[in-house]
Amino acid sequence: MSALTIYSDKDASKPQWHSTNTADIAQQLNAKGVRFERWAADRDLGRDPAPETVIDAYQHAIDKLVAEKGYQSWDVISLRADNPQKEALRAKFLNEHTHGEDEVRFFVEGAGLFCLHIGDQVYQVLCEKNDLISVPAGTPHWFDMGSEPNFTAIRIFDNPEGWIAQFTGSNISQGYPTLL
Repeated sequence: MSALTIYSDKDASKPQWHSTNTADIAQQLNAKGVRFERWAADRDLGRDPAPETVIDAYQHAIDKLVAEKGYQSWDVISLRADNPQKEALRAKFLNEHTHGEDEVRFFVEGAGLFCLHIGDQVYQVLCEKNDLISVPAGTPHWFDMGSEPNFTAIRIFDNPEGWIAQFTGSNISQGYPTLL
């Protein structure tokens, strides 16, 4: 179940707000310029689908975003618990970073935790299958796929180079809850 938990950026011990209601989550995030919507991830992808299978199944959703925002490229990120690089990838994504473009993800399987550092708050967004999130360019954030990752998401980019991060050097992510 998708969820949003908001914390102070100075105290991760006590949430300021929490909800699993999709409309409430969208309202809170939209107010901060973050797009959050529920889309239909309703295609049978089989077990551990190839990127081409995922793209083919959801080309209609990609086309909608391209027509709306003019995105230039897309790919698929899919990680499973048996990935030998899971620990290194998790550690990399857990470092706070920004992008020079919007970070758009459509989750078609599994779940992941986006943590957005906006103003003096941290917004932890548990994204699951059917969730579309677009984090605005320049927003400090980190991502947790958990110790036993199991997700597939379509990544959509403004530039043809794909995922390019500028790490902030902050250790803020170390003080907040992670996925198990």
